[in-house]
Amino acid sequence: MDSGAWRGSAAAVATLTFDVDAETPVLAAGGRYSRHLTTMSHQAYGPDVGVPRILDLLDELEVPATFFVPGWVAERRPHLAASIVERGHEVAHHSYSHQTATDMTEQAQRDDFERALSVFASQDIEVSGYRAAMWQTTATTMELLAEHGLSYDSSMMADDRPYLLKLGDTDVVELPVHWSLDDWEQYAFLPEPFVGGLIEAPSKVFDMWRDELEGMSAYGCLFNLCLHPFLTARPGRLAVVRRLIEWARERGDISFERCRDVAARVAEVGGVREVRPDRTEIDPDTYPD
Repeated sequence: MDSGAWRGSAAAVATLTFDVDAETPVLAAGGRYSRHLTTMSHQAYGPDVGVPRILDLLDELEVPATFFVPGWVAERRPHLAASIVERGHEVAHHSYSHQTATDMTEQAQRDDFERALSVFASQDIEVSGYRAAMWQTTATTMELLAEHGLSYDSSMMADDRPYLLKLGDTDVVELPVHWSLDDWEQYAFLPEPFVGGLIEAPSKVFDMWRDELEGMSAYGCLFNLCLHPFLTARPGRLAVVRRLIEWARERGDISFERCRDVAARVAEVGGVREVRPDRTEIDPDTYPD
């Protein structure tokens, strides 16, 4: 049972997270898209224009954030991760290639996971957390989290508060996500490859996220907002992020924190429920046809 100690005195904790995917989701759908120059420019907008704009906003509002960066993106833009850390924010592991783990062999997933770690190590970027591409995890994902000593994951949905993943003798904090708190479901649009076909009004998105944060404050939850710079850094959409932060600040009972800081406190005080992923995996042979 959640004691609420992980929240401190806050009614809810908000983590602003930015998945700096750049070109990787499109290339993961097919290498041929590298020849689609307009599509590539659409994705490059994220790290090249969006991230600097987001960092300036966070500086102005004095809000810490977590940036999940694929290793390929960090490798291709070798100063990107450092520019985030220098502003007081966290860089976390977001695969190497943004390939979906559930579509990979165990060895391919291991190679991809460890290749990203090597990139961050070569850039002296300390990573303590992980978010799976497309939020898709497998038993191999769990093994890699434990084996490489990462302190938290942010890919799963078994609660709306942080909980503990019991991975053998290792505990990893889970900072759960949800589709309703993902800007991809609101703004993602590309003719090809198809990644989504909606472009919602920012005012509608603000209302939805404000209502969710208000509800979560009543239940003592983690408001784990997942944003993509190539989507949310568009001017009208980034204004929504500003309005949401300012609204939360006016309430006075919501704290904004980096994921690693929330995870460290959860690991220290405990009080949240435990989940053993190996006991939730369903054997398809036992399910009726």
